[in-house]
Amino acid sequence: MMIEKRVLLPDRVRRPPSEGFSWLDRRFLREYAARLTGDAIFLYFFLAAVSDKQGLSFYNDSTLAVRLRMGEEDVVAAREDLLTHDLIAFRPPLTQVLSLPRARLQRRGLHGLETLLRAVEDSQREGGAT
Repeated sequence: MMIEKRVLLPDRVRRPPSEGFSWLDRRFLREYAARLTGDAIFLYFFLAAVSDKQGLSFYNDSTLAVRLRMGEEDVVAAREDLLTHDLIAFRPPLTQVLSLPRARLQRRGLHGLETLLRAVEDSQREGGAT
């Protein structure tokens, strides 16, 4: 049986990062990894590695559990963590690794200003502005 692949969220199809060498955007580590469980990070890396250019993959929970050496309940909990942080979309049998949500100003003070300026620079680079 062939699984029909369709983009789940067309406005969130991943694009290669403006800098770096892979489909993993460095912002994932900077802005999201600290908020996720270790299992969720592991699942995200796996999904990013196996997904196609649109971020789509169709591994079921039992296959993910075997590949990641986790229990199926741990796979489900890790996926929920990624869904909560808006990093993936999931409609069985498809999972889509999403483009990262827009950067948000999270802290006050100079660090917050630095984050805001970095986000502006990133969006200008992505939009082709100089």
